[in-house]
Amino acid sequence: MSQFNLPHEAEVVERIEESPTIFTLRLRLADPAVHAAYRFAPGQFNMLYLYGVGEVAISIVSDPEDEQMIAHTIRQVGRVTNGLARLQAGDRLGLRGPFGRGWPLAQAEGGDVVIATGGLGCAPVVAAINYVLRRRERYGNLIIMQGVKHGDDLIWCDQYAQWAQMPDTQVLLAASEGGACWPYHVGHLPVLFEHARLKPESSTVMMCGPEGMMIAVCRELLGRGFSGESLYLSMERNMHCGRGKCGHCQLGGKFVCQDGPIFSYPEIAPLLGVKGL
Repeated sequence: MSQFNLPHEAEVVERIEESPTIFTLRLRLADPAVHAAYRFAPGQFNMLYLYGVGEVAISIVSDPEDEQMIAHTIRQVGRVTNGLARLQAGDRLGLRGPFGRGWPLAQAEGGDVVIATGGLGCAPVVAAINYVLRRRERYGNLIIMQGVKHGDDLIWCDQYAQWAQMPDTQVLLAASEGGACWPYHVGHLPVLFEHARLKPESSTVMMCGPEGMMIAVCRELLGRGFSGESLYLSMERNMHCGRGKCGHCQLGGKFVCQDGPIFSYPEIAPLLGVKGL
């Protein structure tokens, strides 16, 4: 059975409630041989399929060397994700993948890694963060910056606190609307760059979130001396087939499902913020 054409059966081993609208499914492929052969890179995604409901592209958040589970953090936003939200341990679904191009983690070795995320779109970088933390000796400083609209939108509060305790790791959080008990910075994500210990000459930046936010972050970093080649963006489009055949995720002359979802700034810059793309 092709990993791309037909879904493999997967079992839900654990369901974790992250927030009222966000949950994590930890899966195991039902066929032990298929599960043992499954490989992915942080930043890639799978197509998750519910019989009679449909299929949706979801980022993989687990570590590529975790031989036990394949984890996906999912936000309830439509028919398929609402169906996935009802699954419990022991339920079955279909899994196709992995698809796309992941983060340049091998290329980033020896230097600092800067993670910049906005809104609720941080799932694509969770695998990259965990990858670096579990291989700490290969990288320099890890700087994690997360911006949300309102302080109540921040999920994984405990996880951010744990990351902040790791060696050579800086965690910076900001909310446009902090609220009375918000203990972190107030403002849009770029305000965090004033507090980050940045080394433009030896850093790789990985970012995801709303496109407007990523454009603002790129401009800020380029103005601070970062090269365009050191900036990587996770682009989001409506991906249906995962193989560049259906055209739903076309972005200019590129297909996000195959040419991305991770792009370097120079290759995607002409397409950013272009109306209709």
